[in-house]
Amino acid sequence: MKDISLWAEADWIAAIAVAVLIVFLAIGSKIAVQKEPEFAGHPKGLYMLFFAEMWERFSYYGMRAILVFYLAQHWDFTEGKSNLILGAYASLVYITPVLGGWLADRYLGQRKAVLFGGLLLAVGHSLMAVEGTGGQDDPTINIFWAALAFIIVGSGFLKANISVMVGQLYPMTDIRRDGAYTIFYMGINVGAAIGTILVAYLGQTVGWGFGFGLAGIGMLLGLVVFVLGKSTLGGAGEAPRPLAKGTEYSLYGIGVAAVAVIWGLVQYQDVIQTLLIISGLSLLGYVLFESFKLEKEPRERMFAILFLISLNPLFWGLFEQAGGSMNQFTDKFVDRGGVPAGIFQSINPIYIILLAPLFAGLWQWLGTKGKEPSAPAKFGLALAQMGLANLVLVWGAEAYGIAAMTPVILVFAYYFFATTAELCLSPVGLSAMNRLAPKHLASLIMGAWFYMTAVGNFVAGKIGEATGGHDGEMTKQGLLDIYEVFGWIAIGAAVAVLLVSPVVKKWMHLDTLKDDAGSGLEGQSEAGMEPQQAGIQPATRPTP
Repeated sequence: MKDISLWAEADWIAAIAVAVLIVFLAIGSKIAVQKEPEFAGHPKGLYMLFFAEMWERFSYYGMRAILVFYLAQHWDFTEGKSNLILGAYASLVYITPVLGGWLADRYLGQRKAVLFGGLLLAVGHSLMAVEGTGGQDDPTINIFWAALAFIIVGSGFLKANISVMVGQLYPMTDIRRDGAYTIFYMGINVGAAIGTILVAYLGQTVGWGFGFGLAGIGMLLGLVVFVLGKSTLGGAGEAPRPLAKGTEYSLYGIGVAAVAVIWGLVQYQDVIQTLLIISGLSLLGYVLFESFKLEKEPRERMFAILFLISLNPLFWGLFEQAGGSMNQFTDKFVDRGGVPAGIFQSINPIYIILLAPLFAGLWQWLGTKGKEPSAPAKFGLALAQMGLANLVLVWGAEAYGIAAMTPVILVFAYYFFATTAELCLSPVGLSAMNRLAPKHLASLIMGAWFYMTAVGNFVAGKIGEATGGHDGEMTKQGLLDIYEVFGWIAIGAAVAVLLVSPVVKKWMHLDTLKDDAGSGLEGQSEAGMEPQQAGIQPATRPTP
């Protein structure tokens, strides 16, 4: 171990991350051992989901922080191709929740789907630690593709379903719902910040296998938390009806078979692009088909959902440059002071941890005065701020000179505006999907939300590939030119969204949204749950 007197900035950053992790684990232990059903005004189940998701995000974002460098520096892909592979991989991570959500809605229930997904993720992250000798001729690269496949399919079973379980802890009209999603979103970002710092530190200063291995350990810990915390869920996430063991194991078999399919698919990004188009049109058609079967108000709520999710590709296409082209820009053209570029990926989640309570308080304060922006208006504000993030970076870098190393303060400024944009869109979108969707389509709609995020991630890969130019190697001016064009596109789209937001708000029919007799959780009767006070645990659904 290095003498503390010789520690550089990166060493201190990693040590602080470890200390923060220890503090959060101590808080989690306190919540786990207390006998009260609530902590800080929310059910204990929320905090169990918080910590399970924290560890899952630790592993995912830790890996994401160094993946584009691993592709270019270890497997010898060009920088442009590395961005495209990253975008294709991330798009599949976000599209598989459509299938995982549907299987959970119809058969498995969210809890078993999350557990199975966690197992696949643990395998995938463990395989990432197998490096081989490097280069595209190394047969070990097939293990790398397999690792990505396990992570992609595992995310499909876990991602949408754990978000749905947060909503199931509360009645639909419970005023704590948005606050619960904000707390949950902070859990995501605690894991993302700490995982990014520690995995990037080990991966870029010690060895790739150490970084990816730590990400795998994080996923295993998340799985342990989820298994041990089952009793805190109060029946949330149970299967909609008793499930035969043969059927259940067949569904798991489908998941394992999907790994083999994805193993081949992730290697061919053009095929993924075609499938995104076809599956996107199919999903849109299915959601519209289900929408027209509903009565007027729920049908119009579905139209509002479709409008909101249609904005995801542009927003996430720009936001997800963070792990790709922005990561490479920081590595090549920013005066980093010797800090590994991957560690700068922690700026966004740290900003979220600091700013999320402020935004939650702001929305609540504006709400008491009847001035809170609607969900579609918040989406418009998000696009405007994302465009501003791009333009601030471009204008600042050009002002300091293309030949000069860009000051690191501009990286912080870029992530600040990107983060405030994210806080206007992502937690708001998660809450809106869960709140507006009919119960029998809850996980599918959450999956559709992640599907459009998947499209955005693939768009991010294509934009990142463009920053590599014709030969695949990024230039500073080439990247800034691309960022400027898309910055203005985002601001133009923001203006259009703000103009139509009053119409979309009417479609949401928030004034008539209420809990009905069937607002309890499916499967609670099978789980043997007794009715609890409204707002503390969901009411038991009457047995048919």
